[in-house]
Amino acid sequence: MELAEKKVAVVGLGVSNQPLIRFLARKGARVTGCDRKSREAFGEKAGVLAELEKLGVGLRLGEGYLEGLGAFELIFLTPGMRRDLPEIEAAQRAGAVLSSEMRLFFSLCRAPIIGITGSSGKTTTTTLLYEMLKAAGRQVHLGGNIGQVLIERVEEIPPEAAVIMELSSFQLQDFTQSPHIAVVTNVTPNHLDQHSSMEEYLEAKRNILRFQKPGDFAVLNLDNEVTREMAGGVKGGLMPFSRGQELKEGVFLRGDEIICRWGRQVTQGSLNIPGASDGAIKEERICRAGELKLLGTHNVENVMAAAGAAILAGVPVAAIRKVAATFRGVPHRLELVRRMNGVDYYNDSIATSPARAMAGLRSFDRPVVLIAGGYDKHLPFDEFAEEVVGRVKTLVLVGVTTPLIEEAVRKAGARVASHASINVAVNAAAGASRPGVPHDGQVGPAIVRCMTFAEAVRAASAAAGPGDVVLLSPACASYDMFPNFEKRGELFRELVNAL
Repeated sequence: MELAEKKVAVVGLGVSNQPLIRFLARKGARVTGCDRKSREAFGEKAGVLAELEKLGVGLRLGEGYLEGLGAFELIFLTPGMRRDLPEIEAAQRAGAVLSSEMRLFFSLCRAPIIGITGSSGKTTTTTLLYEMLKAAGRQVHLGGNIGQVLIERVEEIPPEAAVIMELSSFQLQDFTQSPHIAVVTNVTPNHLDQHSSMEEYLEAKRNILRFQKPGDFAVLNLDNEVTREMAGGVKGGLMPFSRGQELKEGVFLRGDEIICRWGRQVTQGSLNIPGASDGAIKEERICRAGELKLLGTHNVENVMAAAGAAILAGVPVAAIRKVAATFRGVPHRLELVRRMNGVDYYNDSIATSPARAMAGLRSFDRPVVLIAGGYDKHLPFDEFAEEVVGRVKTLVLVGVTTPLIEEAVRKAGARVASHASINVAVNAAAGASRPGVPHDGQVGPAIVRCMTFAEAVRAASAAAGPGDVVLLSPACASYDMFPNFEKRGELFRELVNAL
């Protein structure tokens, strides 16, 4: 793409677009940065604006920041920004071409890219894979949703390196090029507050595979309905994984052991992967699921996905095995914060959807005091509520979704009560703190409403006894109280450590 003297608008002055603007300016583009925030609203970050102006970047801030976009030849949109806004559509009619930082990176990168997406498990899988390639001595660069913004370094990355990218649905939305190895951990409803429909969300996810060619590879979860369907459209090699079935080729569980088996079906004639040249089936034991330091069956799937991608990237099994058996996880993902008075406190702030929170709950076979609630992403809580009724001792709710979750849990408890004969005397003898015991005639957990996050942590601690788990797994985004899930998890840590 020729950028010199091009009139370029970059819409959104967030973390990933600032390096993009610097890159474009160095390439000689005439760049204007647009953002809905006024100069005053940038507050302590106003220094960023001054740095951009020193580079000759024009700024269009506040109301009207999208006006006149038709005067630009190229428009880079921040991830998640809708393409059907009247100003964006008018600019396209005037001849402007839409792009994004990630799309530009893919077009310029000379090294093979491994892309990981999914509704949950992306960051853990991406980090596992990064560590596996590092353990094999490979030069590897980490970017996308985690790691560094790589656009400024794209021309320095040599062809023999590897690039690992965690990709969200918003980053994938405008893709015209898919990664060499595409990993999809799972797909469940998410981000329906920003996508116009579930189908739009699915279409964005499918872009990670849509533009692959023969010689590319896909790593897909056969235990998830959506990703299982994706397998039918794979154009290159396929490395599936499954906890529920033994596979002729792919990564699977045999008893408690994680096994990887591959041959010509997976490798499609590639000469870079062991076993590809003669068509013979090769089988390797990765490790036992019981050896993993990561909690939960969902993390067994994440290890499987990373191992499958690592095999395709030519990583020796010894390096895969070492990382799988020693990796202790990523912050805010079932992170053990503290053990106090026999109670374990876990930070699972990343659980910004009901599906993620359900996976967190299933990781424990002890009574759970759950802190949930937050920003409303317009996702259904019905299935999550069933899980809460079956597993949670006390439910502590905070945030704008409090009434929605409480209603779903009470309805789920009523359904359980109508379909099962509950012996109240036996339950009472077993201890009224156990899940499934009626509270005020309601089957399911005791429910505590809180006004502040600090109050929620105190209430959860008060409700927990020796042997219990206090789990922050909100099932919601954080934006009603926090700028992101990391800040929510950090405050949880601080409050727990101050107890």
